[in-house]
Amino acid sequence: MSTVTFDTLKFVEILKKSGFDEERAKGIANAYQSASDDRELVTKQDLQIQLTDMKFDMLKWIIGLALAQFSVLIGILMKMH
Repeated sequence: MSTVTFDTLKFVEILKKSGFDEERAKGIANAYQSASDDRELVTKQDLQIQLTDMKFDMLKWIIGLALAQFSVLIGILMKMH
């Protein structure tokens, strides 16, 4: 996963242009940066890995269910004779 850089100076300037004083703008920028420090972006490669894992899990379930159905069918056919 990759991280995103946050430009606090630009954020503060935008807040100041919107009417916030410098102290409040810096406080908001710091709060936002602290809150967003733990976030990470998912890359295309991360999604491909997850998709591959999901396909493998689905394949295991499908094969398992097919074997279970086959076993039940064999059991029913054996009881009929």
